Amino acid sequence: MNIQNSKTRSTTESYDEGLRDHFRGVYNVMSMGLVVTGLIAFAIANTPVIMNLLFGTPLKWVMMFAPMAFIWFGFSPNAIRRKTAGQLKTMFFLFSAVFGASLSTIFIVYQGADIARAFFITAATFAATSVFGYVTKADLSKFGSFLIMGVIGILIAAVVNIFLQSSMLQFVISAAGVVIYTGLVAYDTQNIKESYSHSHGDDANGKMAVMGALGLYINFIMLFQFILSLLGNRE
Repeated sequence: MNIQNSKTRSTTESYDEGLRDHFRGVYNVMSMGLVVTGLIAFAIANTPVIMNLLFGTPLKWVMMFAPMAFIWFGFSPNAIRRKTAGQLKTMFFLFSAVFGASLSTIFIVYQGADIARAFFITAATFAATSVFGYVTKADLSKFGSFLIMGVIGILIAAVVNIFLQSSMLQFVISAAGVVIYTGLVAYDTQNIKESYSHSHGDDANGKMAVMGALGLYINFIMLFQFILSLLGNRE
């Protein structure tokens, strides 16, 4: 009995240590991606020649849809199967740079103090919600469909508002976005935890760590943009 208990305890400790390492990898990759995005966005915003080239010409449409195209082609199921964990990580950092270029206009539209305030609020919200998703015993998978439908609804409303230019609709979109992406942080964190298994092997777990980092990165960026839209004053 004691030998069996010892083996069980050893297995549990090994799993817990592996899971902690897995999440450490997820958060490290996500954080480095955010740093890349911030540096690229700030650099472009403070280089008028590049800014005018990207957003003062038809290239602005490329910049608008480039992140979406990058995900569609760079992180398709076939692409994930063909690439190693290291290659996926490189792809993620390239995506972070592209997203940074697309996001650079916020430094023109909003004041630095508003951006900093929105970032710290986002960071605090993300941290608290991700911890909740990690430790909660509640099954969050039942909210997955609702959250995905909410994302689709926000995208449709945002496209419609390009033509309507309604400040009230923009407020509703931003408020709904904060709620939905806060929920997605908890949902994705729990999903990363549930999908981990030492038996998958290092490469498979490495790939899942990068994809988990990608999901949390997108949640963070979108949450940040919606909070900035609610709290910031457009110049």
